[in-house]
Amino acid sequence: MNELSQRLTDLSRPLRIHLVGVAGSGMSGLALLLMGMGHRVSGSDKVTSAETERMQGLGLRFSSPHTADAVDGADVVVYSSAIRPENPALAAARANGIRMMRRAECLAAILHTRKGIIVSGTHGKTTTSAMVAHGLREAGLNPSHYVGAEIPVLGQNARWSEHGEWMVAEGDESDGTLALYHPACAIVLNIEAEHLDHYRDIDEIKEVFRTLIAQTTGPIVFCAEDEGAKDVCGGHPEAISYGWSDADYVAGEIRELRGATAFSVFRKGEKLGEVELAIPGRHNVLNALAAIATCDRLGADFLLVSRALNSFAGAKRRFETKYLSKRLRIVDDYGHHPTEIAATLQTARQLKPERVVVLFQPHRFTRTQALAEDFGEVLAKADEVFVCDVYPASERPIPGVSGQTVVDAVNRHGGTAVSVPNLAAAHHRVGNALDPGDLLITLGAGNVHEAGTRIARDQKVVEEMLQLVTDGAMTVRLYEPMRRHTTMLVGGPAQFWIEPHTFEAFAEAVAYCRERGIAVRVVGRGSNLLVRDGGIRGAVIHPKGGEFNDCHVDEEGHVVAGAGVRLKKVASVAEAAGIGGFEWMEGIPGNVGGALRMNAGAMGVETFDQVVSVTLLGEDGEIVTRSRDEVESFYRNVPELRRNFALKAVFSGEPDTAENIRQRWDDSRAKRRATQPVAASAGCIFKNPEAVPAGMLVDELGMKGTGEGPAEVSAEHGNFIVNRGGAKAGDVLGLIERIRGQARMKRNIELETEVKIIGEDEPTF
Repeated sequence: MNELSQRLTDLSRPLRIHLVGVAGSGMSGLALLLMGMGHRVSGSDKVTSAETERMQGLGLRFSSPHTADAVDGADVVVYSSAIRPENPALAAARANGIRMMRRAECLAAILHTRKGIIVSGTHGKTTTSAMVAHGLREAGLNPSHYVGAEIPVLGQNARWSEHGEWMVAEGDESDGTLALYHPACAIVLNIEAEHLDHYRDIDEIKEVFRTLIAQTTGPIVFCAEDEGAKDVCGGHPEAISYGWSDADYVAGEIRELRGATAFSVFRKGEKLGEVELAIPGRHNVLNALAAIATCDRLGADFLLVSRALNSFAGAKRRFETKYLSKRLRIVDDYGHHPTEIAATLQTARQLKPERVVVLFQPHRFTRTQALAEDFGEVLAKADEVFVCDVYPASERPIPGVSGQTVVDAVNRHGGTAVSVPNLAAAHHRVGNALDPGDLLITLGAGNVHEAGTRIARDQKVVEEMLQLVTDGAMTVRLYEPMRRHTTMLVGGPAQFWIEPHTFEAFAEAVAYCRERGIAVRVVGRGSNLLVRDGGIRGAVIHPKGGEFNDCHVDEEGHVVAGAGVRLKKVASVAEAAGIGGFEWMEGIPGNVGGALRMNAGAMGVETFDQVVSVTLLGEDGEIVTRSRDEVESFYRNVPELRRNFALKAVFSGEPDTAENIRQRWDDSRAKRRATQPVAASAGCIFKNPEAVPAGMLVDELGMKGTGEGPAEVSAEHGNFIVNRGGAKAGDVLGLIERIRGQARMKRNIELETEVKIIGEDEPTF
């Protein structure tokens, strides 16, 4: 050891040590070890996290963001390879001559004070390290440990033990620092071509592992099923192998249980006993076998180790179940290498879901570029794959390399993959695609788990809503695209899309949302609606089917229609019964509920001109019926229905002959075809100002045919904006503002929108 490492391990003279990037899992583990050893520890990071707050309670002096002042008075500054040279704390330490150590150097120095057990390999290190530490602890050997993730069964990712002689630690091969360790025992899980941004090829990677093996003073535990590990370790005199067959430790009689795996352990042909591993996956059987072989070689009692594995619930982000119900399971996994992903998908299939759906976040541009075809091959085995953009870590982008690179590779290998580049909104697309019985896996070493967390949060609300009613009286979906439910064909998602089929279900849904502070909007066919691209936070209720779709003529000759009935159907039912006065409804694309809310009209007639009574859900949750005289209505405005929800209405008309009704119907249709566009629109965009009709004003301003992307002012009618295909709400809103600006500047007229504009500009849920 050098002089700095000796000072670090001289516990009689505590040091003041500062860790740059202390919120990271690796650096936070070092902080816990150093504080446990008695050193005075400070740390800085660009963010505050739950972990930094917890460590402050244990004595960490934390600051955020990074500053030069943070290292004042420090004897040593520790940093990782992810920290850039221009980091203010690191730059100040260098300028002031403060001694500095890389993270791996610091860990190697700490490991020197104990009999070290280094767990190494391309993947599986965290789970295996945790299994070894838990097994030794339960066997009474009281080890210290340093693991690269939160491990619930261990309590924290790192722990310093004053009395135990062993210390279990992950050895990171990504930057060559694996060669710094001189352990008493080494575990080699696998060796594959990885981290090729640092290494030339697989042979250079193997040389780092050979250096570790040469510096290990005791047993070398390796996986006989991995060619790389066998090549490096197989000939060593202290080598101990494990695998499915032809190894020192063998797992046999494997039984895949739902969410767990049982197997028998054999040592040189002799049966040691049974293990029931509390996590699924054959790859985890191998990880457990590595832990069993290590613990057994170090003298731990097999029965105690097997009991420990029975209670091992896994590591955070290692096939971690984030949500589980009869309808859906959401799992998060750190896998970011093709071999890891293949193992994760194999484990998922063991749970026998209807479909395996994956949201994958590629990690690093260099890895994505080098392993794109391998990613494509393994991900093609999932039923549906969504790929967001690359999590860069510390890398700069590589031209032509993105999440689409992986999407293309998956599709080339016969899979089904689509790109969802923006992770902030990726959960909208993924959550809406899920069906009952699906297993969703969020995969990647970046922050993809955030998407799964959002879906799990909102899926819990969906499950609770569905339990409010029986017999399928309500349908609930997450993140339903509003472009499917507006005549303009634009709009972001509704956070909760609810389709009640009975009045009672409608009332239950509204009560549930109000009790929990979830905003509620009711939407019909969306004919006078423009939803912004960020979607609608809260619940959108769309009455559909059952009572809402009932339309008939009662004994008094009135037309009775539920809120979900299309106006065109109301007109048809009236015509069939010889009732006139409804012909104006034939050309309105909305339904009864929307027409009531905004007092829609055409041909000089408004909805409330024909209303006899309205049945509505009141603010108090009661269903009541109000006569026409009890409901105030104005031009495109019914205040009563801002606070209450229309469920059905009774309309009146006049008896008339079929010939007269059909003539008015045909006249209405002909006029509409001559004056209104047939392309997708939201109807009239602006209310008519007093000075001039809005359509005429737009025409006089010379704005017919004006466009904003695929959104365009109709050539047939200036008060219509049409979607020529693929327009976004932002395009329509931009065009609206251009028209309003021209009207204000050239005619001093302030145009007011008739179309209802709702929702968020950017995703907020």
